[in-house]
Amino acid sequence: MTLSEADVIVIGGGTGGYSTALRAAALGLRVVLAERDRVGGTCLHRGCVPSKAMLHAAELVDGIAEARERWGVASTLDSIDWPALVATRDDIVSRNHRGVVDHLAHAGVEVAYGSARLTGPRSVVVEGYGEVRARRGIVLATGSRPRTLPGLVPDGRRVVTSDDALFAPGLPGSVLVLGGGAIGVEYASFHRSLGAEVTLVEAADRLVPLEDPEVSRHLTRGLKRRGVDVRAGARLVETELVTDGVRATVRTARGEIRTVEAERLLVAVGRAPVTDGLGLAAAGLTADERGHVAPADWSRLETAVPGIHVVGDLLPPPSLGLAHASFAEGLLVAETLAGLATAPVDYAAVPRVTYSSPQTAAVGLTEEEARNRGHEVTVNTMPLTAVAKGMVHGRGGMVKVVAERGGRVLGVHLVGPQVSEMIAESQLIVGWDAEPSDVARHIHAHPTLSEAVGETFLSLAGRGLHQR
Repeated sequence: MTLSEADVIVIGGGTGGYSTALRAAALGLRVVLAERDRVGGTCLHRGCVPSKAMLHAAELVDGIAEARERWGVASTLDSIDWPALVATRDDIVSRNHRGVVDHLAHAGVEVAYGSARLTGPRSVVVEGYGEVRARRGIVLATGSRPRTLPGLVPDGRRVVTSDDALFAPGLPGSVLVLGGGAIGVEYASFHRSLGAEVTLVEAADRLVPLEDPEVSRHLTRGLKRRGVDVRAGARLVETELVTDGVRATVRTARGEIRTVEAERLLVAVGRAPVTDGLGLAAAGLTADERGHVAPADWSRLETAVPGIHVVGDLLPPPSLGLAHASFAEGLLVAETLAGLATAPVDYAAVPRVTYSSPQTAAVGLTEEEARNRGHEVTVNTMPLTAVAKGMVHGRGGMVKVVAERGGRVLGVHLVGPQVSEMIAESQLIVGWDAEPSDVARHIHAHPTLSEAVGETFLSLAGRGLHQR
């Protein structure tokens, strides 16, 4: 295949882009995927995969302390071999990258490595390849980059973003994290596990402010118990670079001025869509004030220019900027371009996970969102320590279910150990509009943490056993 023409041109090889390309190719379409760096995008190379590898290592470190302090196992942590830890992380990333590259090749996707820009509603110029025309459509999947704050210029050592925090040299003895969303909380948790003194500053009045307040409370309690200095409702006033790190002035929620010194400052205040050099105007498109390219038709993720679709971080809310949502968006767009009947992405049923210690996982509406939308709700909350396996773990946590009174489940919210692996059934419960009585008919294994989910639904269905 030459690059001069294809059925579909995908700009950006991250999760949204390569999933679009693979599905379109599987449906018999000829696909060109333009990527200016490495396929896999931020998630594979700088975000989801390497950060979760490091968080797994952090879990192992935490387990050594728990074995000694709680279970009478005479264990000690002699040292952390940082180069060995990094080598394992990089091997995981490398093997995943090779897998994606091989998968694309096997599927017949032509990958054009170079910057790409739109030259019209059906044409793209790829650096080093020339112009490519799309018979069916173009998919924009250029992803996002970290936002920063005025005056904070990342240098990869003292001031870092989520893109380079994992790759900064060595382990810092102290870290100031700006931003209490999922990314900031995960990095705060990781560095604390590996021995750093951590201050976590969030401008909103609570951590993970988009989640249910009870999730925030349990998460904050867990982080504080581990020694993280959590400062919600606080703002950065100014920063100064010093020889061995940064000196920051922070205004607390009470209006007090506090000076925080740390070897490293991690800026985790969100991400911005990447549209520079994309040539949106040449195709008749514009970005909104935050840089997103909004679809005119959310059921097809198609823009106001017919045949140009958007997936991933370029999308505004209700898209969530999550890798697994991007996979679903890629499948939808590929099938739309192939002429198949499709169903829109149900963003309410997309799970949201924070992989800190403790973890959080949620799907659907918070209690406040449900009430604000006019639902008359019934709510049940159960601590994980109310079931035997929760006592075994001994790290607190909870299950919270929000349901319509006499109707379907609207949201499920979890905090605690390994809840990222427990959210899948709740995704189905919310996505399939199940009622508590539907769930209560099914038996959860005993003893497991997921048993607490089952017990919560049993109580809502009027059949509670262990919950008062």
